[in-house]
Amino acid sequence: MSIRPVVENRRARPTLEGAGVHLHRAFGFADPTELDPFLLFDDFRSERPADYQAGFPWHPHRGIETITYVLAGTVEHGDSLGNAGKLGAGDVQWMTAGRGILHQEMPTGNAKGQMHGFQLWANLPAALKMTKPRYQDVKAADIPEVIEDDGTRVKVIVGSFWGRRGPVDGIAADPQYLDIYVPAGVKKRFALDTRRRAFAYVFEGDGFFADASGPEGVLLEKEVMGKEVNIRDLSGNRTLVRFGAGDEVVVQAGAQGLRFLLISGAPLEEPVAWHGPIVMNTRAEIAQAIADLRNGSFIAPAH
Repeated sequence: MSIRPVVENRRARPTLEGAGVHLHRAFGFADPTELDPFLLFDDFRSERPADYQAGFPWHPHRGIETITYVLAGTVEHGDSLGNAGKLGAGDVQWMTAGRGILHQEMPTGNAKGQMHGFQLWANLPAALKMTKPRYQDVKAADIPEVIEDDGTRVKVIVGSFWGRRGPVDGIAADPQYLDIYVPAGVKKRFALDTRRRAFAYVFEGDGFFADASGPEGVLLEKEVMGKEVNIRDLSGNRTLVRFGAGDEVVVQAGAQGLRFLLISGAPLEEPVAWHGPIVMNTRAEIAQAIADLRNGSFIAPAH
């Protein structure tokens, strides 16, 4: 087995989106080849309703899939095709925008005012960009969870893992989407398909990735006050961890334990033309999408 090295550790950055939602963006709107087939990842969480209640009013999508995973509070959604619903704590929605959809997402906090969720954008290959839109709404109770003797817990949202298969299927990128908790001090290995690009997103606790062999963490070279120094690197809350090639990820949980998403997918390796929530392969296709929005044909059914 070859351990996937950590090629980058970075903190998610505060960002305003929608009608004024305060969130943290781990990646997006930069180099689309970096984590191909994934384009964007947002962490929206707060205990202040003013940070999220304005929500994400009506907006278009074409050429991508959006994956929303709610941990606290609720997200009400509706679209131009007449679909409507509500995602609660632990629920997942995988929306294939395909040739085009207009929708809105409006978050509401729980009884304590807490709202927490993630949204991931996955690119669609050229052959499926104009496919018919569809939804897969999954309730928390339908997501399998594997619990090991050492207390490690893995929720399998998409893909197969440790003999269980997630309820979301038929996704172009053939992804794996796992919600993992590793107890304090425990070291674990997680196998990954070598053909997939992979990243982890830490959102609770702390720990060390790569070939950590003890609680001191991984020795990495970093720039500190303009000088290159060797330091022990700790992956903490709201941290994106991008992995290189290999067939397993090794993690050692810190004193608080560690909870993170482990996400991987097969790269499309296609050209990307990007205009906000519309992602196509050429600028001409972007121009056509904008024209379709203007003339009212954006949400016409696929042919």
